[in-house]
Amino acid sequence: MKGNCTEKKIIALVAAVVLIVIDQFTKLIMVNSLKVMGETKAPVIPGLLEWSYLENPAAAFGLFGQVIWLVVALTLVVSAGIIVALFLYKNHSVFSYIASALLLAGGLGNLLDRIFRGYVVDFIHVMFFDYVFNVADCCVTIGACCLVAHYILCMKRERATKVE
Repeated sequence: MKGNCTEKKIIALVAAVVLIVIDQFTKLIMVNSLKVMGETKAPVIPGLLEWSYLENPAAAFGLFGQVIWLVVALTLVVSAGIIVALFLYKNHSVFSYIASALLLAGGLGNLLDRIFRGYVVDFIHVMFFDYVFNVADCCVTIGACCLVAHYILCMKRERATKVE
């Protein structure tokens, strides 16, 4: 990413906001189409992908349903930590900026559902995978992969610096 560090941090935050809007918009479409019409499933690519409306009152994979307040609190703490780290961390790579945007968007996208709906709207069902998920979940998963890539990149950079 070209530009100075502050610009990159602002771009990451703006990207997070855009992704949150995309997440909430796609959920709104599913609520206004599948839920309102009383449908729970709509094929997109038969045998591979379908929209499958699901209201998930728990967290990932249906876990922590009895302590959702803990999930909300943890999401707020982690999101604040990501924002602080975005501005204080000195060894960013393109992967850490992308990870910050994606993790923030994913966490806050689902948090908005929990706060305003009381459940998370899930709707993406890849037929060979048992779970139904949403755009925010995709953001968290890809963001976590980018964070791992950043860590590996930094470890390689540190080793190269120590050898010299």
